[in-house]
Amino acid sequence: MKQVTIKDAEKMNKDALFQKLNTSAKGLSAEEAKKRLKETGPNALPEKHVSMLVRFFSYFWGPIPWMIEIAAILSLVVKHLTDFFVIFALLLFNAGIGFWQELKASNALDALKAQLALKARVLRDGKWIEIEAKEIVPGDIVRIKIGDIIPADLKLTEGDYVSVDQAALTGESLPVNKKPDDICYSGTIVKQGEMVGVVSTTGADTYFGKTAGLVSDAGATSHFQKAVIHIGDYLIFLSLGLVSILFLVQLLRGDNVITLIQFALILTVASIPVAMPAVLSVTMAVGALVLSKKKVIVSRLEAIEEAAGLDILCSDKTGTLTQNKLTLGDSVLFKAKDDQELILYASLSSETDTNDAIDLTVVSGMKDKKLFSSFSLKKYIPFDPVRKRTEAILTDASGKELNTTKGATQVIMDLCKVKGKDLEKANEEVEKFAAKGYKTLGVARKDAGGDWQFLGILTLFDPPREDSAATIALARENGITVKMVTGDNVAIARQVSSQLNLGTNIQRVDAIFKDDSDIKHPSRKIEQQIEAASGFAEVFPEHKYGIVKALQAANHITGMTGDGVNDAPALKQADFGIAVSGATDAARAAADLILTTPGLSVIINAVSEARKIFERMNSY
Repeated sequence: MKQVTIKDAEKMNKDALFQKLNTSAKGLSAEEAKKRLKETGPNALPEKHVSMLVRFFSYFWGPIPWMIEIAAILSLVVKHLTDFFVIFALLLFNAGIGFWQELKASNALDALKAQLALKARVLRDGKWIEIEAKEIVPGDIVRIKIGDIIPADLKLTEGDYVSVDQAALTGESLPVNKKPDDICYSGTIVKQGEMVGVVSTTGADTYFGKTAGLVSDAGATSHFQKAVIHIGDYLIFLSLGLVSILFLVQLLRGDNVITLIQFALILTVASIPVAMPAVLSVTMAVGALVLSKKKVIVSRLEAIEEAAGLDILCSDKTGTLTQNKLTLGDSVLFKAKDDQELILYASLSSETDTNDAIDLTVVSGMKDKKLFSSFSLKKYIPFDPVRKRTEAILTDASGKELNTTKGATQVIMDLCKVKGKDLEKANEEVEKFAAKGYKTLGVARKDAGGDWQFLGILTLFDPPREDSAATIALARENGITVKMVTGDNVAIARQVSSQLNLGTNIQRVDAIFKDDSDIKHPSRKIEQQIEAASGFAEVFPEHKYGIVKALQAANHITGMTGDGVNDAPALKQADFGIAVSGATDAARAAADLILTTPGLSVIINAVSEARKIFERMNSY
């Protein structure tokens, strides 16, 4: 059974997809599902089991362990038992650190697996049944509802709408509304509504599964590891050269051969830097303790060295450069007397006991909350993607009934039948704010039996953090270029970038990465485009991975911030992966640095501290 990629499924209508998957709206038979499960395998992330013992002993193999092992054997040969036990203890210490790092890397995959659904409702033999999510196959008809983790990549076929939290995918906090023919991704969460969809891909072929595959593939050899190997090799060859010269000179002088061999062995043991990896590890561990007092948790010790050499930092916009807090901007008044009247009617069209970011922002704009007590709510109609507005039916203090509404500006304008100069003015304002990247809300009211009155337009935006511009300037002084990365559109990205003096060369990533091969193996042209960009818009997590790969290919030591499940591959691939405050378990497991407080200044301070620590390592 051949699966249909989510990109192909997106281009097809439901009938074409049904035909391609050899299924129908009635679902599969149990027998057919069993057959497909054998062909495609379970709907789960593949696991590679390697014995813990094998993994541990692998850390006794390689240039640095060989160097220490030779020293231990030579100490035993010359009967320096104390030296032997000390060197052996150092060998175990270094192996233990490496083993712990590998376990942490595997935790990134475990955290990804924890995000997947456990159960699912499918249509089999014409009946709705609940099954293990791992038993889902391509062609299954699945029902999703509020609170569900979507069990596979699917195309929605029936129902009105669902609101889906894709924060793990894009990092953006507002849920995305989906309707029939839209795509839902495995691992995302249904926040509102109920719909039916057809499964196009399962397991490792899902968008989520490919992320797990990237996590497995991701990871570059650290500059610290390269430096230790290089120094170790240099010292070993130097000592062997000196021992050979001394041995020949003493032999020509006629010294006793046995005495010479013992002398040569002692000299070789003394010249091998057995303590170097341990001393550097301890230095970095002490540095990690210092950083922890600055609200930064170091999860990979070698990351301190990477941080010291950092020259490009790719930073998320939302929450790191900006406050991740919607704020009311300038209002445009039509029938409303002033800003507060406009906000009052918008607030009356909002739910006050909700976590909806837009409603909370609108209500917070009210200066006098006592005005709410003048109105009694009779009925509230929540937002849905079909109507694209909320509505409240109320009575005022005199007992008169009125309706208030807020929503997509164009929808509210159509509802109020805005015409002539007012229509012209409203369209101009909406376009002006859209160019700045602001969200706009239309607000209206009507009395019982009357017509809708267009009160005005509210604007919403996510303001930059107060310290972001100064921190970016400080980073630049320290030789670090900050590039902004966001899932938002180019207009929003350009507006924020210009406010922070990052530059205006904002690139849409799908114009750079045409396909998966561009992401995994970027060309020199792609490297140059990414180096030249001030920031990137409409970014999905796999693009972050590609950005890191391209910058590393251009010989940059690259940092990347992230918070979502699907950021894990980019965080693991980066020389310096940073899980921002509030990141998911998967992002934290893949990162080198975990922030416990938001903002760019925390990262730049951590880099400055890492450079001091690296100076101490250099001194050794």
